[in-house]
Amino acid sequence: MKTRVLLVIILAFVAYTSNAQRSNIRIGYIDTEYILENIPEYTEALNQLDNKVQKWKGEIDLKLRDIEKKKLDLRNERVLLTKELIEEKEEEISAEEAEILEYQQKRFGPNGDLIVQKQRLIEPIQDQVLTAVQELAKAKKYDFIFDKSADVVMLYSNKRYDLSDYIVRTITRTAKREQAKNKKAKKKAEEEEVVPVINEELDARKKAQEESRAKRQQLIEERKQKALEAREARKKAFEEKRKKMLEEREAKKNNRNAGPPSPPAEENKEEEK
Repeated sequence: MKTRVLLVIILAFVAYTSNAQRSNIRIGYIDTEYILENIPEYTEALNQLDNKVQKWKGEIDLKLRDIEKKKLDLRNERVLLTKELIEEKEEEISAEEAEILEYQQKRFGPNGDLIVQKQRLIEPIQDQVLTAVQELAKAKKYDFIFDKSADVVMLYSNKRYDLSDYIVRTITRTAKREQAKNKKAKKKAEEEEVVPVINEELDARKKAQEESRAKRQQLIEERKQKALEAREARKKAFEEKRKKMLEEREAKKNNRNAGPPSPPAEENKEEEK
């Protein structure tokens, strides 16, 4: 269905262009992608966003490595822990895995910060392009200006009808005039981050999660310490009991080796008589 619609548009455009040559109708086109790539403010904003993306990826990698370390520690300590402690540690690891998955979706999901910030970067430039195109069409009396990067397929376009460079120059000149008018605003804009900081509500929730995690970790360590102390106590009691049994066995052995007691001296004399 979409192909048919595009074909109809193309045929209508070709027919209208033929009539336009006879009636002096002016037609031009632009390439929005080319325009955006040649606007310094847009390129700079994308670079700032890319720095943010690298930072987010670094945070995710760090958390994933921390989770893997906790899994390894749990495997090594499993023989020393009670079933309850093992389950708590597994639950903690699962909670952290869910948290990192939620963070990934928040940053890179369909409605994440990356998509939102790209839209915020593009929309102001798109508005400038639209304004420049409208002003150009009005000043030069263009009847149609198409966008080469849009859904309408252009099978052929003569370069002399390409108005993209003119739009780039117009937007660049406007930006320079605005910067010259307000240097203080420009300096402030350069210091601001492209991506806004996390709001206070999210900070508070994150702080509460960290405090809860710290308390849970402290409880796990305390229970682990108690389990170790109980194990040491049982081991000590076993050693004492074993030592006592060995001493009793040794005493019985010594009694057997001593032989029967000697008869009294008077009985020995009577026997001699």
